[in-house]
Amino acid sequence: MIEFDLVGAKVLLPEGEPVPARLSVSGGRIVTAPVGRPVDLSGCLILPGIVDLHGDGFERHVAPRRGAMTDPEEGIVTAASELAVNGITTGVLAQFYSWEGGLRGPEFAARVFGAIAAARPRVVPDLIPQLRFEIAMLDDYGTLPAKLAAWEIPYVVFNDHLAHDRLAAGRKPPRLTGQALKAGCNPEVYFQRMLALEARMPEVSAALDGLCATLAGQGVRMGSHDDRTQRGREEWRGRGVRIAEFPETLVAAEAARAGGDAVVMGAPNVMRGGSHNGNVSARDLVTAGLCDALASDYHYPSLCRAALSLAREIGMAAAWRLVSSGPAELLGLTDRGRLTPGRRADILVLEQATGRIVAVFAAGRVAHLNGDLAGRFLMA
Repeated sequence: MIEFDLVGAKVLLPEGEPVPARLSVSGGRIVTAPVGRPVDLSGCLILPGIVDLHGDGFERHVAPRRGAMTDPEEGIVTAASELAVNGITTGVLAQFYSWEGGLRGPEFAARVFGAIAAARPRVVPDLIPQLRFEIAMLDDYGTLPAKLAAWEIPYVVFNDHLAHDRLAAGRKPPRLTGQALKAGCNPEVYFQRMLALEARMPEVSAALDGLCATLAGQGVRMGSHDDRTQRGREEWRGRGVRIAEFPETLVAAEAARAGGDAVVMGAPNVMRGGSHNGNVSARDLVTAGLCDALASDYHYPSLCRAALSLAREIGMAAAWRLVSSGPAELLGLTDRGRLTPGRRADILVLEQATGRIVAVFAAGRVAHLNGDLAGRFLMA
C-alpha cells in the first residue's frame, strides 16, 4: 500500500456528477485529511473501482486449449491482471458445476475453486468465486452445501441448459455431437445422460425448495439465470433467490422489479445494442430503470465501455453506479463501490481526453499503472 493525495482531477463522489476534488489514500482506505504526498492527475477522471458481479472471461486463461494449461492457478493469476487493466477491482469468477462435463464438470470446478483460493493472496484485485449450478443434477443436491462451505463460495446461480422440448420428444438437441466431443464424451453416451436427467425433472422443484433453504441458512447469496417468465421469477423469489441474472424478457425483468429482486444484465449486451440471441436489450432495461448492475459476462473490457456509453444517456453518476456501488450492494460488500472516507481505496483513473484507463488501485495497492501516468507517481 502507498499513501498519496490525488489532486487536479475530477472525482465522482456519491453526491452527483464528477467535480474537482482531492482524494487521499492511507492504509488502503480513503481518508479525509491530506497525507502530504500530492500526485497531479490533471486531465483525469477518478472513479470507484469496478465491481464485476459475474464474469467467465477467465476461462480462456485457465484452459486456452486442451492440455495447454496444466496449472489453473497460473491462469487465475493471469486473469487477475486482465481484470486490473480493465478497471475491475473486485471480480466474481463464475464457474460451471454441470452435467455437461469437461471444463464445466464438477471435477474441473473443484480445480478452479482451489486455484482461486491459492491465487487470491498473490493478486491485487479481490477475487470472489461463484458457482453456476445445473438444477438437473439431483444426485449432487445433498453434497453441494458442504462443498460450497469448503470452497468458501458466497454466491450461487442456478442454471438449466437442458433442451427440454426436444428431450421430452426423444430427439437430440442441436450441436449435441460437438458439445459431447468437447467434454470428451461419446455423443450417444452424452445423449443418454441428458435423457436420464430429463426423466427426473419432475423431482427438481421440490429438491430446489430444500436446497435453497439450506443455502439461505448458510448465508449464501442466490441468483437465477436466464429467467423468461413472470411465474418463473416468482417461483425463484419464493425460494429466497433474489437476484435475476440476465433475464431474457422484459416480462421477467418487470416481475423481478415488482417483487423487489435485483436485475443484473450483461455489459456486452449494452455495447452490442441487444442480445446476440434475440433476448431483451440490456440498454433498454437500463434506461427503463429495470437494471441494478452490469456484469462483464464473457468480456471484461465491456464494463467500463458500457458505463461510459450509458453516461451519455443517463449521466455519469447513474451509469457508473451500475458497475460500482450497485453490484457491491448486491454482494453485501459495504466497504467499496463509493469514494467516501473509510471505504477501501478501490480507484480507477480515466484519461478524459481518450477515455483510457491509466491507473487502478485495489485497497490502496497498485493493480495497473500506465507508463505516462506512472511517472507522476514516481516523481511525487
